[in-house]
Amino acid sequence: MNFIEAFLSSPVLRMAVLAAIGASFASGIIGSYVVVKRIVSMSGSIAHSVLSGLGAALWLQRVHGLHWLHPIYGAFAAGILSSLIIGWVHLYYREREDAIIAMIWSVGMATGVIFVSQIPGYNVELMNFLLGNVLWVSSWDLGVLFLLDGLIIGVVFVYHKRFLALCFDEKQAQLQGLPVGRLYLLLLSLIAVSVVLLIYVVGIILVLSMLALPASIAGSFTHRLSRMMGIAVLLNIAFSIGGMAIAYRLDWPAGATIALFSGVIYLLSLRFKNPITSSRP
Repeated sequence: MNFIEAFLSSPVLRMAVLAAIGASFASGIIGSYVVVKRIVSMSGSIAHSVLSGLGAALWLQRVHGLHWLHPIYGAFAAGILSSLIIGWVHLYYREREDAIIAMIWSVGMATGVIFVSQIPGYNVELMNFLLGNVLWVSSWDLGVLFLLDGLIIGVVFVYHKRFLALCFDEKQAQLQGLPVGRLYLLLLSLIAVSVVLLIYVVGIILVLSMLALPASIAGSFTHRLSRMMGIAVLLNIAFSIGGMAIAYRLDWPAGATIALFSGVIYLLSLRFKNPITSSRP
């Protein structure tokens, strides 16, 4: 049975493809801002800090009987909190961004590891969050995915011109009277929401593959941000479905295969860029 036949016959695979498409919209749109603003490392820090919320939610759920506390709630809380801390320290304390990124990255991961260590037994659900397993997506997860997609698209529709000014010339945006601080925090919060969406597909460890690589490739074909977003969304969809088809054929993990496929295409796309040549005096 090939991938298309499996897609037509398996409800689980159809839901997985829908989840990948839903995540592709968020990652293509927000990833374009991330690439243009040059905050990929900051996005990676937010992604890895999410482990603290996942670990805390799982610990409360399994050890203290809070069965209503879905791990994704903890992921949202940790992602939004870490994005606000990064933005707040950057804006008001003028701290070096690389120091803040390192702190959030390491503290978030360390906190998550500590919580997980207190949960008895091997936790398959946590491994799915770490490495991605798009085949475990439920109808409830799909509802959350598309609801958050709608939220992201709505916010971007309203704030796109202001985000555009923020990404290309922050000082000029400030001179124009734009609330740069609030816009920056809002953008980081949208990155946190997108990260949580991508966890369903590729997991925490591989989230940057969908957030940054398609947008980086799209930037090679256009200098217009709105067009870049459209291309990035289409590339994300193609990489996700292509990666899932390869994973189905070779019996590989879907999330890792999607990330690997994206990385290979990104390396191939570098052939179409003009190399930087240095001239010696």
